[in-house]
Order: sequence, then structure tokens, then C-alpha cells
Amino acid sequence: MLEGKRRGLTCKRDGRPRDHAGHGERGAGETRGHSPGSGGSGCGVPAVLTGGHGGGGGGAAEQRPAQHGQDAPERAASRQAAPTPATKRRAKTASAPLIGQRPRGRERPSERRLGGAGWEGAPRAGHTHPAPIHYGARWRDREAGRACAVPAAMAGGGGKSFLAEAGYGEQELDANSALMELDKGLRSGKLGEQCEAVVRFPRLFQKYPFPILINSAFLKLADVFRVGNNFLRLCVLKVTQQSEKHLEKILNVDEFVKRVFSVIHSNDPVARAITLRMLGSMASIIPERKNAHHSIRQSLDSHDNVEVEAAIFAAANFSAQSKDFAAGICNKISEMIQGLATPVDLKLKLIPILQHMHHDASLASSSRQLLQQLVTSYPSTKMVIVTLHTFTLLAASSLVDIPKQVQLLLQYLKNDPRKAVKRLAIQDLKLLANKTPHTWTRENIQALCESALHTPYDSLKLGMLSVLSTLSGTIAIKQYFSSAPGTAATTARSFDLVKLAQECCYHNNRGIAAHGVRILTNISASCQEKDLLPLEQDAVFGLESLLVLCSQDGSPGAQATLKITLTCMVKLVKSRPHLSQSVVESLLTQLHSAQDAARILMCHCLAAIAMQLPILADGMLGDLMDLYKVIGRSATDKKQELLVSLATVIFVSSQKALSSEIKTVIKQQLENASNGWTAYRIARQASRMGNHDMARELYQSLLTQVASEHFYFWLNSLKEFSHAEQCLTGLQEDNYSSALSCIAEALKSYHKGIASLTAASTPLNPLSFQCGFVKLRIDLLQAFSQLICTCNSLKTSPPPAIATTIAMTSGNDLQRCGRISNQMKLSMEEFRNLAARYGDLYQSSFDADSATLRNVELQQQSCLLISHAIEALILDPESANFQEYTSNGTAHVESEYERRMMSVFNRVLEEVESLNRKYAPVSYLHTACLCSAVIALLKVPLSFQRYFFQKLQSTSIKLALSPSPRNPAEPIAVQNNQQLALKVEGVVQHGSKPGLFRKIQSVCLNVSSVLQSKSGQDYKWRSDQYLRFSWRL
Repeated sequence: MLEGKRRGLTCKRDGRPRDHAGHGERGAGETRGHSPGSGGSGCGVPAVLTGGHGGGGGGAAEQRPAQHGQDAPERAASRQAAPTPATKRRAKTASAPLIGQRPRGRERPSERRLGGAGWEGAPRAGHTHPAPIHYGARWRDREAGRACAVPAAMAGGGGKSFLAEAGYGEQELDANSALMELDKGLRSGKLGEQCEAVVRFPRLFQKYPFPILINSAFLKLADVFRVGNNFLRLCVLKVTQQSEKHLEKILNVDEFVKRVFSVIHSNDPVARAITLRMLGSMASIIPERKNAHHSIRQSLDSHDNVEVEAAIFAAANFSAQSKDFAAGICNKISEMIQGLATPVDLKLKLIPILQHMHHDASLASSSRQLLQQLVTSYPSTKMVIVTLHTFTLLAASSLVDIPKQVQLLLQYLKNDPRKAVKRLAIQDLKLLANKTPHTWTRENIQALCESALHTPYDSLKLGMLSVLSTLSGTIAIKQYFSSAPGTAATTARSFDLVKLAQECCYHNNRGIAAHGVRILTNISASCQEKDLLPLEQDAVFGLESLLVLCSQDGSPGAQATLKITLTCMVKLVKSRPHLSQSVVESLLTQLHSAQDAARILMCHCLAAIAMQLPILADGMLGDLMDLYKVIGRSATDKKQELLVSLATVIFVSSQKALSSEIKTVIKQQLENASNGWTAYRIARQASRMGNHDMARELYQSLLTQVASEHFYFWLNSLKEFSHAEQCLTGLQEDNYSSALSCIAEALKSYHKGIASLTAASTPLNPLSFQCGFVKLRIDLLQAFSQLICTCNSLKTSPPPAIATTIAMTSGNDLQRCGRISNQMKLSMEEFRNLAARYGDLYQSSFDADSATLRNVELQQQSCLLISHAIEALILDPESANFQEYTSNGTAHVESEYERRMMSVFNRVLEEVESLNRKYAPVSYLHTACLCSAVIALLKVPLSFQRYFFQKLQSTSIKLALSPSPRNPAEPIAVQNNQQLALKVEGVVQHGSKPGLFRKIQSVCLNVSSVLQSKSGQDYKWRSDQYLRFSWRL
């Protein structure tokens, strides 16, 4: 109630608030629309965030009638309400607006745009009002000329939290409203609500990562930091540290730092300590602020431990960012570390600062000398551990001292008896092995092998083998075995590494055994010397023993070891294909007795091997089907996952077509013990592997099991696409008329499918890649059909008898071929256009996985192949060049689909090249060659890769344009006598796995301008001409 009076309200006895015009709140039976963020003053985020013009934009506001939350009687009452003295007092003493804007002048409330886009108007400086959440009592600001709303919850003076009354977290607020709700909490008189508002800011930054909002929010947090107590300052510090990636978006850095830095002069050492940590957290945006540097140096001499520790934190952060600060603070840090008056625990905190002294060679050298003195002068365990680790980090950053650091760490690993020091040395060696494996010499690897052979502790041996397994997968292993042959030293060194790996392959510790087989696998895969060939069998035996051991154990440690084992199997088979038979037999044998979790991993391994090498024979397929029948009797989650994995292996092994028996078994098991999601996943795998008949039947069975029309249309489109590709499997080599009918039937299904696919798309999931890929497939099939018809036209309308005379007269030799030459030219241009469109799809699929991109690339290459064949056989046979189209082999083939496509490419190129040399164009042999090439390409079942169904990486760019158009698709019209500054802001948003396949290097923005003039006789009025801007990404 007191709060209601403060806002210019009076209350009757029944407790309902009324304004001074006599208009009270609605009764219980009356309802009103809820419109957060509508009406009121425009003190929130401007139009660059909300999509509409802000008050300070200078352009005309978007005029729209009120849509909800305000009926005619209420609008009349709002316009007639007179301001009260309490209202005027509050307007004069209100806090500063969130984002200052200029006044817009008088405007009727019914003409202002209401809704979630934020407040369109803006008050004068110093006039602001709380965010409208529920329309309660209304009052009129005479000066600003607009009606504003007071939240009903605030007018009632209830005791609820500001977040509860706003419904924060329960409803979606726009950036304007969310920021104003948090600002209301910051202005609250209750400490709990202030703290709650502060800790909500990271979520706001994550949801609305726009610079202008972040700038305004951080300025408000800086105000809280300046005037609040230490607990609020600590909350602001935590928010700053959690939002470190957003600090660079602060626009008013000077003002932000000024408000925070004012606390450094406080008499409270805790307040100064929090300020120092705040400055350290902001070091990335203020690396060269001299006042901050000076404060940190002063605080290092403080007698308060809390302040000194905060100064150390700030010094470390500034040293990492600023070369000048690092150079200036280095001597002071050295004096404090070497000083007798400095306690040992403080020295342990000061030493890590030296890891940042890598900005120039002299600074790094002096820091290294100091660390060398410390590690010798202070032999205690803690001091040695901290000093050695700082030593390693400094060397890893400066790069020049890494060989010396490796030698130092190996020396401590060999000579120091303390296990803690040895563990630290192993951890740092692992860090250097990952960062710079090329700097490791043969002597370094030999010393590490000797230490591993002689240590009696399994924990230390496990760490050393981890370092060696990391090195064995890099260039370091080649350097280790590349010494001059015949020398005794070389033989001894090689023997030590191999002996260590062979001993560890059968160790009772699973981790040690896993690293042993990984070392043997990496040696066998990367070193092709004849003396090392016997190691292949050692690696296979070690992998088989680990497979038997881990497949029977369902513990997490055993599963982790099994993953390492199976990864090594795939790598070994890829590098040594002749070992694949024994490896696959071992996997199939263990499948029957393994745990379900292990079976899933083993099926993934089998699928990965079978995609590289077609090695699964019919007998092996029978074993898989027997296991499939047994597993299908259970309906647990693991069994469902295993059904999908086994079906994937079966699809991969049956590359051409599934027999009716296999399809019957799969469908029966799915009907008995699986759910719809398992059936969909199996159908998806069938589409990826080219088994479209099986996929179509599964999609058909799922159509009636979905609860959304979008899912129904999605499944229906997949069914039609699978049916279309199934039609193409009936193509025959020499029957061109049946080929045309098959293509026509496939196109019919594809057109049905693209209609369903369009209906399945939503604004949040537009299915742009899927639609683009399918449209290109339709156009490609139509181009293939047109090419076959063109080839048949040679029979239906051969060249006339005077064609040779016409060609000699016109000087165009192609005229002697008749009308087919022009048709072939058009067909060649069509295929080149399709290839360019496939290239555009490739470039626009930023989040696609490598297999999907390779699939798109193969489609592009098929278009280029046909266009090249047309040119080489008919249009320009003399200048045809086959050298650039020669295949480099199939060494890098990753899937059976790619292997079959590359085989077709090579065969077509060979036929075209032979015909080009033997016969002059155009004969029936040339047209038959083109038709055969088309049929050969279409007989390879199309693979719908992973990105067609799911994306593992999600990257989106959200742009905000100022001044913003009413409709995002409309261009911006501005008179050419105005100095327009088009402002584009944007953020890159990632999913749960950012940078999984690739990262953004740059963003290209295209801005085009079109000068328009009025029609008729108004050309002389240059001011009436407009410049239209449009942008696209």
C-alpha cells in the first residue's frame, strides 16, 4: 500500500487501488489481455534489438492500432486521467533510464505499437517508469504526452518477489522487458531481491547477447557495485566472471571502469580486494589502464592478506594481457619471491604469475632463470611442484625452451624419489607431448621408455605409457625409428619401446594394456619398415585379448578400455587391410557372449570397418541375423539401441539389396519388441546405406504413429523419396525407353515428396538443406531424362542430307550433326548450371558433417562428368583434356557409396576417352555412351546422409539492423539528402557442440543499393529520390 501511494495512487477501503481521476482497477469478473513490454516509456533496448525504431532513431515510429490489453473505455479513462503531485514528484526523482533516448513528442496510446517488441516511445531525460507487466491503475504524464501503466501487482503492494510477479522464467519476455524486470529488482529495497536480480544477468546475456543490451546491463551492475555492500559486489564479480566472453561488447568502457574503480579508494580492505578481482576479471578489455596497474602494484604491498591475494589474481590476469604490465611487474614479483619477509604460502601464489612472462625473449629468459634458481634453492615438495609446472607453462607459451624443459622434466622423473614430483613431471610431459610432439628427440623417448621399464609403480607406469601412446600417434614415432640402420644404439632404442609395449599388452591393469596395444597399433600403422612388420600380429593378439577381457565386463572402466581397443582395430584395419579378416572374425565371435553395452560398441566398430572394406561375407551375415533374432525378444533400452546398431551392420554388409528373408526378420523383430523411435532410426540408417525399399516400408508403417502433422508430412516425404529411389533400381543398361519411364516415375514420387517436405517445415525448423538437396535431385533427374531424349533424337530426326554443305557454308562444323548439336549444347549448360548449384549448397551447409559434404560433392562431380562427356564426344572432341579428370585412386574412400560412384566415374571416363580417339562425332556409339553413363550413375542408390536427418553442430547468426524496416524482408528507404549510417550488429550463436566440424573464420555481408526516382515529371526533385538498402547473409 505504501508503494502504491508512492506511485501516486490512493486506496479505498476494499483495498482496490484507484488513481486520482477516480478510475479503479477492474473487478473480478472483468478480464484484460496480458501484454508484457507494451506501452509506457521507451527506456529499454532500442530498435536494433527489438526490430522496431527506438525513440532516438530519428525516423517515424511504426503506427499500428492497439491489438490487445486495452479496450475503448479504458483508453478513454487513460486519456482523461490528470497527473497528480505524487506522480510529478516521482517523475522528477526517478532513476536514469536504462538506455537514454530523446523524446518522441505527443502520441496517442492507441497509435503506439503494443506487444512484445518493447516500448516504442521514450521519455525525456530523468523521466522513467517501471516495466508494465499487468495493466493496473493508469496515470498520465502530461509532459511526455502519453499514457503509462502501473503494474497491478505493484499497485496492490503485495509481498511477492519482483521475479515472481513478472513471471520470469515462466514466460518468454523480450529483451526490453527482461532487462527492465531485472532493473526493477536492482532498485528494490530488499537485499535478497537485489542479489536475485544480479545473479539473473548471465542468463539474460546468454539469451540476448547484443552489445547495446550488454552495455546497459553492465553499467547498471557497475552502479550496484559502486553503491552496494560487499555481498552485492561479490555477486557482481561472479556475474562478470561468468560473462567474460561478453565483456568485449561493452561500449562505454570508460564509464564502466570509472564506476568500478571508485571503490578502490575505500577504507574497507575487503571492498578493495573485490575491486581488484573485478579489475582482473576485466583485464581483457582494459589491458593498458595505468591506474589499474598502479593499484595492483600498491595492493601487493598491503598488510591485509585478502587484498594481497586479490592483487595476485589481478596481476596474473593483467600479465597475460599486457606486455607493459608484465615487464613492469616482473621485477617486483621477483623481489617478493626472493625476499625473506615473504611467507612461503604467499610465494607459492606469486610463482604462477611468471608463466605469463612470455611476451618477449628477454622477459621469458629472465623469468626462466628465476625459476631455475627457485627450483634449486627451495627443494620442498610444494615449491618444486609449483615451480616445475610454472616452468612448463612458460616454456609451452614461449616455445623456444621446450627441449630444455623436456630434459628437465625427464631428469626429475628419473632422479627425484618423490611420487608427487614424478606425477607432476608426467603430467607436464603429457602437456608438451600434445602441444609440440615434433620437438621430442629419440633420446627423450628412450629416456622415458627406460623410466617406464624400471618403475615398480603401476600408476606411474600408466602415466608414462600415456605420454608414449600420445607420441606414438605423431611425427615423433617416425623420428624415433628413422636412425641410421646397423648401429647398436638404434637397435637398442627400438627394442626398448617395442619391448615395453609388448610387456604391457597383457598387463593385469586394463589401462596399461590399452596404452600398450595403442603404441603397437600406431607403430604398425605409421611405420612401414620390414623389420617392424612382425609387430602387426603382436598388435592383433593384444587387441583380441583386450576385447575378450572388456566385452564381459559392464563397468565404466572396462567400457572406456573397450572403446580404445575398438578404435585401434579400425585404425589397424584401415592401414593394413590384409588383417581385416581375422579382426572381423574376432568381433563376430565375441558378439554372442558380450554384454549389451559392449555389443553396441562392437557393432559400431564392425560398421566402421565394413564401410571401408567390403569384408562381411554371407556366412557372417547369417551370424548377425541369428543374433538379431535373439536380441529382438527383449524391449529394454540397451536392446533397442543394439537393434539399431545390428541393423546398421546388416545394411552396410548388404550393399546391393536386402533379401526378402532379411527384411522379414527385421520387420518381425520391430513389430514384436521395438517402439516407433527405434523403427525410425533403423529406417534412417537404411536411407543412409541406400536400402530404400526397406526404408520405404518402415516409413509407411510409422505414418499412423505420430502425433503431429509436421511429423506426418516429414515421414511421408521420406517415404516418397525412398520410393522414388527404389524406382531407379530397375534401370537396365541398354533399355533406354524403360529408363525414361523409371525416371518419370521417380520424378512423380519426388514431386509428391517435396510437397510434403515443404508442409513439414516450420519457422523454427525450415528444412532448408533438405529442400535444396531434393530440388537439386529433381532437376538432375529431369536433366538426365532430357539428355536421354536428346540422344534418342538422333534416331528420330537424323541430320539432313545437306547438313555437310550447310556446315561448310556456315563454317560451323557442328551443323553437320543436325539439330542434336544445339540440343547437346543446351544440355551441357544445364549440367554445368546444376554443378554450380551443388557448389552453392556445399558452401551454404556450414554445419554439415564431412560425409554429407562429400555426398554433395559427388553429386556435383557427376554433373561435371556428364557435361565433360558431352563436350568431349560431340561438341569439341579435339580440345578435350582427360588429364585433369583422371582419378587418383580410391585410397581416401570413406564409404561404399563413394566407392561405387568413383568406380562409375572411372569407367565412364575410360569409355569416353576411347570413343574420342576412335570415332568422329556424331554416331550412335556416342549417344549410347552418354545414355549408358546416365544409367550407370542412376543405378548407384542415392545415400541420404546424416545432415539430412540431424545436425550435430548448430551455428546461427542473428543480425540486427538499425534503422530497422517494418518487415525484415523489406528494403530500407531513405532520402538521399540524409547522411544515413546503416548499423548492423550481430552475434554468432552455437549449439551444444560448437566447432565440432568447423569454425567461423569470417562473416560476409552483402549490402546493395538501388537509386529510385519518381515517375512522370518529378525527376528534378532530387530530394524525392530514395536509396534502398537490402542485405542478405
